[in-house]
Amino acid sequence: MSWQQRLSLALDARREKGQFRQRRVNQQSDARTLQIDGKRYLNFSANDYLGLSHYPAIKHAWQQGAECYGVGAGGSGHVTGYHAVQAEFEQRLAAWLGYSRALLFISGFAANQAVIAAMLSKKDRIFADKLAHASLLEAASLSPATLRRFTHNQPASLSKLLESGTEGETLIVTEGVFSMDGDSAPLAELHRLSERHGSWLMVDDAHGIGTVGEQGRGSCWQQQVKPELLVVTFGKAFGLSGAAVLCDDDTADYLLQFARHLIYSTAMPPAQVCALHASLTAVQQGDELRLRLHHNIALFRKGATERGLALLPSCTAIQPMIVGDEYQALALAETLRQQGCWVTAIRPPTVPPGTARLRITLSAAHQPEDIERLLEGLHHAKG
Repeated sequence: MSWQQRLSLALDARREKGQFRQRRVNQQSDARTLQIDGKRYLNFSANDYLGLSHYPAIKHAWQQGAECYGVGAGGSGHVTGYHAVQAEFEQRLAAWLGYSRALLFISGFAANQAVIAAMLSKKDRIFADKLAHASLLEAASLSPATLRRFTHNQPASLSKLLESGTEGETLIVTEGVFSMDGDSAPLAELHRLSERHGSWLMVDDAHGIGTVGEQGRGSCWQQQVKPELLVVTFGKAFGLSGAAVLCDDDTADYLLQFARHLIYSTAMPPAQVCALHASLTAVQQGDELRLRLHHNIALFRKGATERGLALLPSCTAIQPMIVGDEYQALALAETLRQQGCWVTAIRPPTVPPGTARLRITLSAAHQPEDIERLLEGLHHAKG
């Protein structure tokens, strides 16, 4: 079989299953609306949960940073790319979240890949939640460690795995808020199990940071848990991009020596870090935004219940509606677009077979009339 034949067969299989992905050109967007093919839609597919991507103080900070530092980092952090503004932000973020160190990464995917690749050896094992993010599961499957997956959000399932012995170390991996189901991990129970068995806990809180906990400190703070490895990202509630790993001094020094994504990638531009400083301030002072977000979540769920719309049990900004069939999910998404609401159909292999869904995301930027329009659109489409 030639390369071309292999590629064609794989693409045809995706098309036949209704799983073929296509990008659409987003001409202009914010947390509330977006424009595609010249048409304006209400945006219910963004992760900009607090609406900070267009926050004037954050945009101004990036512009000022570009004037001061230029638009690039100039190299990896181990060469010339580690600037004073980055060191200051790492210290500020670590203090805010109660850790001694924070390390900046260019993306959450890179942070998860780097940590797992650097930390695990052949004698070790990884116990990951079955629905953990693709970046975590891919890194775990590519690492030399043994990967086992426990039943989603079921500490009893993890407990059974932990009873077996091991020559090496054990890393337990989960998300704080799950990106596709929108539910929260029982972090306190997972942490108790981890401590009891001498394991380490790694939590990816991409969708919790900024939206829950005191000052938006996230899922771990909310549940009074301090995992050995905490990953927070800035592409959701912070309205930007990038990520950080929070840990102790020894772990940070180890990652600086062995995490290849840190050593060999160009560092985050300092102008972007200036924007992150402003975004962190906005998150810390964002109680009103969080109240508005959670009001919108409650308003949407109440309206869905009144209209007989079945949602997964989520109290977060991620509100999935399971459809099941890939083609039906695509058809529902298209019907909503005809009514001016942009909602993305999520299909396997992103989610398990038979669980294609509409992944509805809400923001503090949405107005009550926006949510009413979405609910009416869903009711009409499902009717």
